[in-house]
Amino acid sequence: MTSEQLPAYSDLILPTVRAVIALGGSATAREVTSQVLSDLAPTEDMLAVTQPNRPESSVLMERIQWARSYAKLIGALESPKRGVFLVTALGRELAALPREEGSRRTLALDREYRRNRPKRARERTAEPAPADPEEAEAQAAEAEEEESLFTLETTGSEPERWQDVLLARLHRLSPDAFEEFVLYLLRLYGLQLERVGGSGDEGIDGIGTAPISPVLSSRVAVQVKRFDPNGRAVSREVVALFQRDAQTKGAERAILVTLGKFSEPARKAAIVTSPTVDLIDGERLADLVKEQRLGVRSVTRVDPAWFDRFDSPTPKPLSNRAV
Repeated sequence: MTSEQLPAYSDLILPTVRAVIALGGSATAREVTSQVLSDLAPTEDMLAVTQPNRPESSVLMERIQWARSYAKLIGALESPKRGVFLVTALGRELAALPREEGSRRTLALDREYRRNRPKRARERTAEPAPADPEEAEAQAAEAEEEESLFTLETTGSEPERWQDVLLARLHRLSPDAFEEFVLYLLRLYGLQLERVGGSGDEGIDGIGTAPISPVLSSRVAVQVKRFDPNGRAVSREVVALFQRDAQTKGAERAILVTLGKFSEPARKAAIVTSPTVDLIDGERLADLVKEQRLGVRSVTRVDPAWFDRFDSPTPKPLSNRAV
């Protein structure tokens, strides 16, 4: 399997719009990605294709992210609140078309946007146009949709999300080092934990108490899984086995942390049997790391063009657009 055999980002724009509609017309970036992956049902070989100069970055996952960005750029999605997406009238119109016609018109709008992008970039700023306006515009679009204002690192022609950079670095830690890091992070949130290890750990990496109030706490068990962020989702069986082990330790609550994702059956299993398991996937882990400012820096920037929407003329109907 090579990157040329994977869907292009432009082929994923309309599936992304349909994913938001399937989720009720609005969704977070994480929900959109999960829905698109569910609809595509990619094979392990497809997910295993990585960027040549960034072996930790899945080509398919990046293209899904780019499709989300360009769905917004062509006007099929909007993001009134950072990180939350709404389908627009144009998006619903495209999704309602027969599949081939919808794909054709979406691709035409994408080509139109990219053809006019250098001109738009120059109109938004008094500074000289960048040497590579297409790359600069794509980076700006990806940065705008992210919930944070973290600086994106770029090593090639496509931008890297700070979450992907962080998760890839954590994945390079040894299993023991990653376990230590997670327990440290949880301690920052008030948990009092004892690290458990060795052959008799019974699937438990940490045991202790989590504060409920100034006078109440709950016994909690922790398990850490340093799974590949782009690998197979954690299964229901893994969660159920951890619940049994946590119950053996007398835990009233449990926390399962992974760099990857959880399957839907795993999420359901986490709440139907005692002890309840709080699931922390890679994206949630990145949020916690950001909140605690561990190894990351945020940069606040003003985007003057953002305020143009309050004095811009009403957009023309789709029928008047060149397609």
